Amino acid sequence: MKVALTGATGFIGSHVLTELREHGHEVVALVRDEAGAKTAEANGATPVVVDLGDRARVARLLADTDGAVHTASPGDATSADVDTAVVDAVIEAYAGTGKPYVQISGLWVYGDNTAITEDSPFRAPAMVAWKEPIEQRILAADGPRTTVLVSSVAYGDGGGGIPGALLGSPRDESGKLIMLGDGRQHWSTVHAADLATAFRLALENDDARGYYVIGDGSNPTVAELTEAVAAAVGAPGAVPGSVEEAQSRFGEYFAEVLLLDQSTTAEKAQRELGWRPTRPSLVEEFRHGSYRQ
Repeated sequence: MKVALTGATGFIGSHVLTELREHGHEVVALVRDEAGAKTAEANGATPVVVDLGDRARVARLLADTDGAVHTASPGDATSADVDTAVVDAVIEAYAGTGKPYVQISGLWVYGDNTAITEDSPFRAPAMVAWKEPIEQRILAADGPRTTVLVSSVAYGDGGGGIPGALLGSPRDESGKLIMLGDGRQHWSTVHAADLATAFRLALENDDARGYYVIGDGSNPTVAELTEAVAAAVGAPGAVPGSVEEAQSRFGEYFAEVLLLDQSTTAEKAQRELGWRPTRPSLVEEFRHGSYRQ
């Protein structure tokens, strides 16, 4: 297929680009500047510099493709506007076509829940409360075959914002790393390359539609992760923190999602898409892999 991809130079999008190219798809990367165009082209995509907020132009570009994947996010107050504009363009370009469209979401929308499935209620914290209305609109649209992949914390190849935040954990007076909160909360995780496989499978499977929760099933606690980070950075161990310390470090909104207690087994993705996580867990990556310093 000829696939339009947003976020092709980002952490997750770059893995999606590699996965699509390795499986024979032509990728048109919608990038925001010439630097991004050079990076995307070097990685095998045909780049087009475009403002994702320009609905009309994005729609024209999409009309010339067989499907689209949206992973781009500014990660700031404009994120909802970007998603809205892309969804508007997809609805216009793919009206009545049945062409596949795959959009990324995040597990935080489910709030505290240690048995998350696609049927779980949305209890989104303030930081991500804007996501569900946009996703519901594109899922209900007549035209594209839409899949929303709800990603767990993505990691791998030494990258990812959340692993980076753990690697930058402050230390107490003895040099031990300070956990986010008391460390008992679970995080669902997924290697970015495994996540990219899920994007490809959702794009290729004509029966794929709706929500798919994606996580590797390891569901480590933050205590386990921070102890592994300590091994990666040569610290003597880790100690529990507090809600107040986490809020001071990251601000109230971001701390709220980092303190969520979440787990999933991603059974639907495995059953319907044939998806299987194959990469080492985040704990293993911290202790023995790409994050060791």
